[in-house]
Amino acid sequence: MSLDDVVICSPLRTPVGRFGGVFAGLTAASLAATVLRELAARNGLGEGDVDDVVLGQCYPNGEAPAIGRIAALDAGLGTGVPGLQVDRRCGSGLQAVLYACMQVATGAAATVVAGGVESMSQVEHYALGLRTGVRGDGTMLHDRLARARETAGGLHHPVPGGMLETAENVRRDHDVDRLSQDAWALRSQQRAGAAVAEGRFADEVVGVEVPGTRKAPARTVTEDEHPRPGTTMEDLAALRPVMARVDPAATVTAGNASGQNDGAAMCLVTTRAEADRRGWDPFLTLRGWAVAGVAPETMGIGPVPAVAAALARTGLTLADMDLVELNEAFASQVLACLAAWESSGQLTDADRERVNVNGSGISLGHPVGATGARILATMAHELRRREGRYALETMCIGGGQGLAAVFERVS
Repeated sequence: MSLDDVVICSPLRTPVGRFGGVFAGLTAASLAATVLRELAARNGLGEGDVDDVVLGQCYPNGEAPAIGRIAALDAGLGTGVPGLQVDRRCGSGLQAVLYACMQVATGAAATVVAGGVESMSQVEHYALGLRTGVRGDGTMLHDRLARARETAGGLHHPVPGGMLETAENVRRDHDVDRLSQDAWALRSQQRAGAAVAEGRFADEVVGVEVPGTRKAPARTVTEDEHPRPGTTMEDLAALRPVMARVDPAATVTAGNASGQNDGAAMCLVTTRAEADRRGWDPFLTLRGWAVAGVAPETMGIGPVPAVAAALARTGLTLADMDLVELNEAFASQVLACLAAWESSGQLTDADRERVNVNGSGISLGHPVGATGARILATMAHELRRREGRYALETMCIGGGQGLAAVFERVS
């Protein structure tokens, strides 16, 4: 058995919800179970058909520990299906799929459900020190979302401004101006808007039932909530940089950065023989992947060394890629990565047409634990639509990492 024998089937995802938006009342476990139930229904999965459920999640809690297991139970796959949770920050959803490929390639499993989930709307606040008693005036509640961004560099690489600070550092180091960032953000919104208008996401999206409230009836959500296709350069220019008070040269705004979002995405990872036997629809096979470390303070440049390592291992080049998916954590880091590839002759300005053809984190949102699998689903369907051969998925990762994977379409 080898990676050549492994295929990725039925990549699906929920729509992506805004922070505090349409999915705010749904738990991460509920979002995950929704996708898994649909994946099971479409592929005839029952008890005993799945060997493991591997899900990325960056903000787990005590309500759904080892969320892959919870999703399997809640989706009705039976008590015999194990599951776990993977955290490589923004790369978690993709990492879950990569681990699943390795499980199948080594013979440790025949069929694995892999992907990711996040409900950033429901990430909790927490307090430390309560077990041993609190003295004085009381204790402090920490916002887990904000705190994890500040502590991702460990003791020796503090990032008090969180990921925004890293985006400004990359902007400064690579001389990325505000106008180009806003232009990239506009491009992302326009491409996502065109994809929605043309129905390009229809095959990958699973509808999510949202219970009714006193203000709104129950409904099934089938479209991404985050895109703003009517955005203009004037709208973007009017937004104030988030760190303007501490850095007069700051350029990162809510408009040229990714969102905080809710969503889930999954696929089936199995052998070619099993897919043929069960009549499952294989989209991709994994050609190679790599993870790399960079300074936590400039985490946004992480895709550059990760892509270099992944391409070296596959013997391919950026020119061989029919699609390049570079997650838009921030426009500044996307542009810095593109500039690095262009300056080294790996990519031309014209090649940018193959990058994020349906938008990415700025327009579609960034439900961090799910994003890697969400990108995979969108990329797989687009590669099939174009009848392309190779696609690259890469992303920067909080704490100073980059992750990259090269996939080939199964024809």
